[in-house]
Amino acid sequence: MYNIGVLGFAHGHVMSYAPQWALHPEWGVQVVAGWDHDAARAEDKCQTLQATAYPTVEALLDSGVDGVIISSETVYHAELVERAAAAGKDILCYKPLALTMAEADRIVHAVEQHGVRFSMGWQMRTDPQNEKIKELIDSGELGRVFQFRRRHCLGTHLWGDFAGTWHNQKELNRDIFADDSAHAINWMQHLFGMPQEVIARITTAHNPAVPNDNGVAVFSYPNGMLAEISCNFACSAAEITTEVYLEKGAIAQYFGDGPATRLPRVPGMPGLKWFKEGDADWTDSGIPSPKAHGERIVAQAQPIADFFTGRRGTLCSAQEGRDTLRLVLACYLSEREGARVSVYDDRVYEF
Repeated sequence: MYNIGVLGFAHGHVMSYAPQWALHPEWGVQVVAGWDHDAARAEDKCQTLQATAYPTVEALLDSGVDGVIISSETVYHAELVERAAAAGKDILCYKPLALTMAEADRIVHAVEQHGVRFSMGWQMRTDPQNEKIKELIDSGELGRVFQFRRRHCLGTHLWGDFAGTWHNQKELNRDIFADDSAHAINWMQHLFGMPQEVIARITTAHNPAVPNDNGVAVFSYPNGMLAEISCNFACSAAEITTEVYLEKGAIAQYFGDGPATRLPRVPGMPGLKWFKEGDADWTDSGIPSPKAHGERIVAQAQPIADFFTGRRGTLCSAQEGRDTLRLVLACYLSEREGARVSVYDDRVYEF
């Protein structure tokens, strides 16, 4: 059995999918250890997972775990990756990779220096409908992509005291745009590679205590393709998630985030469909949409287990994660400058 330790429980995804490992011993992984700078939080989460809470990072790394999940507040990622890599552990790290490019460079250096297996945890990389969208694009069946749009939203204003959480403390996580736009930007990067330029607007639209809850970024690619990432983190309801407009057709995906899964749907409505010129109608992918967004989080259980046990490769490398952070920070640079900027502009190191 492959034994996993959790370094930090601030990011909650592990508490959604780790219980699945106990239900599926054939996947060959289990959480046996946990640590958090908040000892009470570590005790509480470890009790739920039937794991041992350790008082220090060193104690957990010395306990015999094979790999670690780093799901602490973002500010601690670089230090925890460095310590886990030096101990020779496989690492799964949550998003965003780091607060700053300098911290991201430290993470990449540690992973390369110690030669450990590393992956970031992104549910958009393992979602079956998203994988089908990538397959359709890569096949060339629908021709060249002209425009791509991903709407990724959250209804954080409906989540009680979200304003008081660590997600909105600049010293721990920057803000909600940096935290969650990274999902959609990373998936764009996975589909199309690195863009050339970006123009972005990021604003605080709802609650000043939740800064930068509203942002739109348009990335341009050398071949003329435009990719829009649209994020509203005070979104009550939505439906369509992804739009791809191609030379020979179009792709449409629905119900791909929290606001889009919370309301009733038209019975039989496909979650993913595409149209190809020459066909008489849309093609339904036949891939069901989750009834709630939490199901997408839980569905990470087997892909992450497969990463740790070596049945599949990395979901997203440290280098890719650093590039995603560069793209996110380029949005802030564009907002600050009020202009279109190169994503390779090293002024992103100023943030």
